[in-house]
Amino acid sequence: MSQPDSPQPNPVTRIARRRAKPGCEAAYEAVLRGMFVEVAKFRGFRGADMIPPESAGGEYQVVLRFDSQQHLDAWDVSDMRQTWHARLHAVAEGDPDYRLLSGLEAWFALPAAPANHAPVRWKMAVATWLGIFPTVSLVLWFVAPALAALPFLLRTAILTALIVALMTWLIMPRLVGLLRPWLFRD
Repeated sequence: MSQPDSPQPNPVTRIARRRAKPGCEAAYEAVLRGMFVEVAKFRGFRGADMIPPESAGGEYQVVLRFDSQQHLDAWDVSDMRQTWHARLHAVAEGDPDYRLLSGLEAWFALPAAPANHAPVRWKMAVATWLGIFPTVSLVLWFVAPALAALPFLLRTAILTALIVALMTWLIMPRLVGLLRPWLFRD
C-alpha cells in the first residue's frame, strides 16, 4: 500500500539579534559571511541575510530561511553550526536572541535583503502582481463556478481565503526566491 503524500513543508525564518564586540565588527561580519557559505549547503536552505546595526554598537540581525522546521533543526544540531557559533562567540557579545517566523508573519516581517535594503517599491509591486494575477485567474476559472450558488459575501470570503492561503504558503515564497536576484539588484 502506498504512503500518502506528505504535506507541503511550511517555510520558516529565524532572526537572531546580537552585538559584535567593540572593534570586532569587521571580523563578526566576516565570520557571518563564512557561515552563510556553509549553511547554504544544507538541505532546505532558502537564504540568509545580515542586517548591520543602524548605529555603531547596535545589534546585528541575522536572518536564516529554510523550507521547513525540520531542515532548520538539522542545521541547528549540526557540527558545522557548532563550529561557526564558536567562531562567532569570539567576536560577539553574549548569546543571540532568536525570533522564529512562519507562514503569513514571515511574508510581511522579513526585514532583510542581501544588499541590506528592501527592494524598490515598483519591483515589489511587479512581483506581487506576478503572483496575484495567475493565482486569482486560476481560482476564478476553476473554483468560482462551483461556488456560484452561494451568497456573494460567503463566496467572496471563500475565494479570498483560498487566494491568501495560496499566496502565503505556496506562491510568494517560491516567487520571491525565484526573483531574488532581480528584486535586490540596484
